[in-house]
Amino acid sequence: MVKPTRVTNSIRRLRFERGELTQADLAERIGVTRQTVIAIEQGRYSPSLELAFQIAHALRAPLDDVFQYPATEGETP
Repeated sequence: MVKPTRVTNSIRRLRFERGELTQADLAERIGVTRQTVIAIEQGRYSPSLELAFQIAHALRAPLDDVFQYPATEGETP
């Protein structure tokens, strides 16, 4: 079983805010398969840093609006 990532994202919400951009449309814009977009949205796959920037650019949003990583106990934001 694949261990889920702690990285969360707002891709689905941002896709709909951007005129209901489909998973297939986003995948085409960033050069991956629709299945890859699905896996990233569901938190089953963390994209490379380069792909994360491409997703943010395609969604016209800052990287930290698209992806979030929760602070662990004892960390300061």
